[in-house]
Amino acid sequence: MATIVNLLVGGPTANYPADLTTIPGPWVGADCGALRLVKRGIQPVMVVGDFDSIDAAELQTVKDALVGAIVVKPDQDHTDTQLAIKSIFEQLQPDAVHLYGATGGRLDHLLANMWLVLDPVFRQWAPQIKLIDKQNSVQFFLPGDYQITKEADKRYLAFVPLMPMHLTLPDEKYQLDAAYNAYPISWASNEFSGNTGHFSFDAGVLAVIQSRDDSMADA
Repeated sequence: MATIVNLLVGGPTANYPADLTTIPGPWVGADCGALRLVKRGIQPVMVVGDFDSIDAAELQTVKDALVGAIVVKPDQDHTDTQLAIKSIFEQLQPDAVHLYGATGGRLDHLLANMWLVLDPVFRQWAPQIKLIDKQNSVQFFLPGDYQITKEADKRYLAFVPLMPMHLTLPDEKYQLDAAYNAYPISWASNEFSGNTGHFSFDAGVLAVIQSRDDSMADA
């Protein structure tokens, strides 16, 4: 069975996909994400950050609940999320990391989280990282041929080349045949033709997003 580590960072709580206590652990918290876990009765196995968004008493609350390690960010060269991802893969060695609280709120934080996989340090883990919120799931892929399965609660499918590539979509509702993208673009509002779809590309990093409308997310 694949080992999944969940990581909670500091994005708006309104974007959480569900009650976090219903999502099987283990959990890691980055900065204020660590406090949010503890307040929900979740014991993190690791907390990471410079903890500048919580006060001393709140940090002590986190330390009292912690069942693992504290990784303190030594400088500002990396974000809390970057350091957390790096620490998780190096120390816990999971098969995948599911990232929550990474969307909504500040756009600079969203872009930092989306572009994290472009850094050569993190690109090796790109296929193992998934961003999840109440409307979307984002997976990252390296060059190759793939089959992806439709998530039951999602309608839309988007392909987002983050780097130059030739992209082929052979069996989605809207198809492409080795379409060249010289710059980042979102091939948005596509859909599955069945329960699975296929795609291939020859270079760079591709983000694949499954999503639903906000009205469906709130239903």
